[in-house]
Amino acid sequence: MTSPCAAIVLAAGAGTRMGSDLPKPLHPIGGRAMVLRVLDALAGVGAEPVVVVVGHGAAQVREAVGAGAPHTDQLMFATQPAQLGTGDAARVGLSALDTHPGASDVLVVPGDTPLLRAKTLSRVVAERRRAGAAASLLTAQVGDPTGYGRIVRDAAGLTVVEQRDATPSVAQINEINAGVYCFDAAKLRHVLPQLRPANAGSEYYLTDAIGLLARSGEVITAVALEDVSEAMGVNDADQLAACEAVLAARAGRSAPMP
Repeated sequence: MTSPCAAIVLAAGAGTRMGSDLPKPLHPIGGRAMVLRVLDALAGVGAEPVVVVVGHGAAQVREAVGAGAPHTDQLMFATQPAQLGTGDAARVGLSALDTHPGASDVLVVPGDTPLLRAKTLSRVVAERRRAGAAASLLTAQVGDPTGYGRIVRDAAGLTVVEQRDATPSVAQINEINAGVYCFDAAKLRHVLPQLRPANAGSEYYLTDAIGLLARSGEVITAVALEDVSEAMGVNDADQLAACEAVLAARAGRSAPMP
């Protein structure tokens, strides 16, 4: 990567399906909190500054990140008072970056995708720069796309339709959105105020920013995952165990017994 990019980590969720009082981003994978593994990957990219958007259990997340993250001098925190969706979380994070207006690229990464690798994030940034795109996003072809946003490619370009808003035909699409984006910072600032909660969840979707940019004629590109396991997010204990098993396999060891 020729120059550093900024990053926003979305780590405000409560994780109610985890069955634990521990804030979701702090659940450990391989003995290290999920959000710290995401920050490790961003450190490998050289992203700076990095804004961690916190909400549920904000004090705990701040303390754990401050104690365990690499390059804490490049870290900032921003608080999302109410969890109104990924679009709102990105807006909160981008506002914090207003003190660093020089960054032309902004990576937006979920705090619950602990298997992401630095080289994958670098590919997303490099693709946005290569294409001069408004945004580049990470996608994967999966056997069971249930729960993920679907990648729709049509005359309007590339857009994302969330699971809860998908028609039966869109729900059959197997190319999914991994929730990782690199945006042109100026274009993200321009489009975020246009988001509206006109969806089944009454939330502000960051994926709607992709649709708005595409419909305005902006170029949107995609990077296909080489290792689909990197798209694995964690919303419950079973997914946590699945990620633990993948991490153990990468290291050539057995996953711990639950």
